[in-house]
Amino acid sequence: MYVAQPIEWTDLGVVVLDQRRLPAEEIYHTYTGYREVAAAIHEMIIRGAPAIGVAAAMGAALGALHSSAKTVEALRSEFPEICGTLAKTRPTAVDLFWALERMKRRFSELTAQTSDLTKIKQAMVEEAQQIHHEKKATDEAIGRFGAEFMPHEGQVMTQCNAGALATGGIGTALGVIRVAIEQGRKLHVLVPETRPYLQGARLTAWELHKGGIPLTLITDNMVGHFLKTGKVGAIVTGADRIASNGDTANKIGTYQIAVLAKENSVPFYVAAPISTLDLSIPDGEHIPIEERSVAEVTHLQGVRIAPDVHAAHPAFDVTPARYIAAIFTERGVARAPFTDSLRALASAPQSAVTAR
Repeated sequence: MYVAQPIEWTDLGVVVLDQRRLPAEEIYHTYTGYREVAAAIHEMIIRGAPAIGVAAAMGAALGALHSSAKTVEALRSEFPEICGTLAKTRPTAVDLFWALERMKRRFSELTAQTSDLTKIKQAMVEEAQQIHHEKKATDEAIGRFGAEFMPHEGQVMTQCNAGALATGGIGTALGVIRVAIEQGRKLHVLVPETRPYLQGARLTAWELHKGGIPLTLITDNMVGHFLKTGKVGAIVTGADRIASNGDTANKIGTYQIAVLAKENSVPFYVAAPISTLDLSIPDGEHIPIEERSVAEVTHLQGVRIAPDVHAAHPAFDVTPARYIAAIFTERGVARAPFTDSLRALASAPQSAVTAR
């Protein structure tokens, strides 16, 4: 199956697929500076929590690699500014901060071990590449765990885009669907458009179509109808941040799907890496919700579709844990009570068996 490549480290720089231009055009940008990468994250040239983490790591590596610092001390004083610039780009996706913290730890280790700037810079590049490599392996593991919960045939639903474009691997939610199909399950995917940014219509539909996976694109306000009448066997979405009690932030519109799923006895699953867990917060009330430009609501591709009125654009909503049947991670499957199961998975080795 076709797998999109949203980001790649090359000798020329960090190459990023411009997701704003899909599906009409496949345009790639090459970035050589960390500020360019930060702008790409903020402007949603690259988006999706795990992919944002990969981009942030690569941005931090670029900052170190192209620094004009002549001593370790100078680079040590500059590196916090590099990471701080990247950290300001998107507030909700915890993978961004996870990746930057990891790059900071690696930087501290390296500068304590050697004063050779060339070795430090190269090792920072290798760390960013390793994060990307691990994300790919993580997606495969999430897909294997989650595929077991998909119906053997019939319709499944997702929300937003949690495919390769969002992770740099095969995807989280779409990775689950992809692996299930590769195992022989005959699935048809219902794809809500995901207003106002249309990640479902522009990105998920594009990925599934390119991969030869059967799909039907629906508008967001058709979700209830299809859950009531469409014989949907499961819903699986990604996540941008998961609180310690299992409350999950995902793209706006996810909460209402989960509520409607509960009403119609359709299991609602979340697929996300361990790096998306934020066990430092007790519940979803503590998850910061990004407010994006209202022009994304009042305009469509630059064309005004509404009068000049007040508009709102919270980019995410929070699904309470009580609506979630299970959370698929690369280390296993968490079930209620999530406070216990998520903490167990977070502290478990990578090869841990499924938590029941």
